[in-house]
Amino acid sequence: MRKPEPLLTFFEQVVNLVRRHAPEGAIAFNTSGGDSVEAAKRWL
Repeated sequence: MRKPEPLLTFFEQVVNLVRRHAPEGAIAFNTSGGDSVEAAKRWL
């Protein structure tokens, strides 16, 4: 994420909370709602 987004700070907080409370957890990113399953499969 290289451009300013209104929810960037919130996104950063969520990622850091996940890292703190589930350090072995995976975080997957999708490009649209249509590829959410593929994003999850990469880490399962």
